[in-house]
Amino acid sequence: MKTPTTNKGAALLAVLWLAAALSAIAFTLANSVRGEIERSSTDADGLKAYYLAEGAIDRMLVYIELGPAFVGPDGKPRFQQGITRVLRMDFPTGVVRAEYIPENSKLNVNLAMPPELATLMLALGVNPNQVPAIVAGILDWRGGTPGGSFSEFDQYYLSLTPSFRARHASLQEIEELLLVRGITPDLFYGSYTRDADGRLIPHAGLRDCLSVYGSVGVLDVNNVTPEVMVAVGVTPDTAAAIVALRKIAPIANVAQLAPFNNGGRGMARLGMTNGSILTLRATAQLRLPNGQLSDLHRTVSAMVKLLGPDWNPPFHIMRWYDNPSILQ
Repeated sequence: MKTPTTNKGAALLAVLWLAAALSAIAFTLANSVRGEIERSSTDADGLKAYYLAEGAIDRMLVYIELGPAFVGPDGKPRFQQGITRVLRMDFPTGVVRAEYIPENSKLNVNLAMPPELATLMLALGVNPNQVPAIVAGILDWRGGTPGGSFSEFDQYYLSLTPSFRARHASLQEIEELLLVRGITPDLFYGSYTRDADGRLIPHAGLRDCLSVYGSVGVLDVNNVTPEVMVAVGVTPDTAAAIVALRKIAPIANVAQLAPFNNGGRGMARLGMTNGSILTLRATAQLRLPNGQLSDLHRTVSAMVKLLGPDWNPPFHIMRWYDNPSILQ
């Protein structure tokens, strides 16, 4: 028979276990609530940054429409055709990095020669053993087959779920490359590595180098990537020097390229050119209460066709990307 003292000890132990269980539940609940609050706050900040970036796209379109007539506080036009490539926009709630990216600063994915594609893959860091298969996949996708027959790549695509066949015609959207055998999201969108100090180093992807509206002739020197320069025959050292030069200020005339004339046969492909199709890309960061910028980034972009002054508005938005991958 249990004594009163034993009963009291068991009751106390039960109360302690119950208190511990309730404490654990309360701790878990508090962590869940805190996590949801932080996630909601991040989502709200992301939405604010998204609309900030979207507003910057609208502002860039106004700059393009008004041209030299719209000047900034420094008295210079906010947009100069063929020169303006990157613009910083300061708003009370944040900062936006706005980019003007002419599509003719990229190679035409439907017309680029196989050696150019192969050299581009190598410049992007693709394993040399994989380059021939990837280039062959692109050529197969954009090229016809005898009598509409199935190619080796079609046999592979038909084994997938869902299955499909290659287009065997010109690409209509650059994103079709993601379907080509051997092309990974990292190769298409680009990737990051860390330097010795832990900082992220961006690496371009195919979408930064190829376009269905790309050039088969002169490439816009202010925006062409070093990988594309190397692909058309510019030496890597010269490509790096040109990038360093335009970081100081946009290249305003081809005479500035004279010191690089011996930088490879591809120098003949670089010049000042105004294309009618460009991508506007805006990356926003919110301003924190302490005045510093948030680590959160949101990006939107629009592919725009410039129609000329006789049109109202003088542009047409061809594609809109709410959350494109971006290398900064």
